[in-house]
Amino acid sequence: MASWLYEALLLFAMGLIATLVFSVAIDMRSGMDSRRWLLQGFLAVVFGIYFSFFWSKGQTLPMKTWRITVVDRHGQRLTQGRALLRYVFCSIWVLPPLAALASRQFTVAQLSVIFFGWVAVWAVLSRFHPQGQFWHDAWAGTRLVDAR
Repeated sequence: MASWLYEALLLFAMGLIATLVFSVAIDMRSGMDSRRWLLQGFLAVVFGIYFSFFWSKGQTLPMKTWRITVVDRHGQRLTQGRALLRYVFCSIWVLPPLAALASRQFTVAQLSVIFFGWVAVWAVLSRFHPQGQFWHDAWAGTRLVDAR
């Protein structure tokens, strides 16, 4: 989970640059623009490219720092397709809180509790996997291993 914080810093910077490029390209001058769903989709694609590229190489920079490697069930590097599938399944970490956000029924404090509560529950559910892996890894046919 500490790797997540480092990854979040990188994604924040990458998201800022991608948003700038997108906003200039389509002349989007406000976050309240009716085309903001296009920006959200664009960012999802940019992040998908980032993760699938680096996971197919074995590690992102934060994963290198914490000596974590992602491999397939046979211990081999991921293909681009498998890495992209893992990215899709990883969305389970954020989709339920995003659905709560989209409902516009919750305050910021309530959304924070929903997000952190969901992440905690989803992380604890890994304890029920026979090898202690996260369920998105089991579904994608991948696993995290010690890079040492």
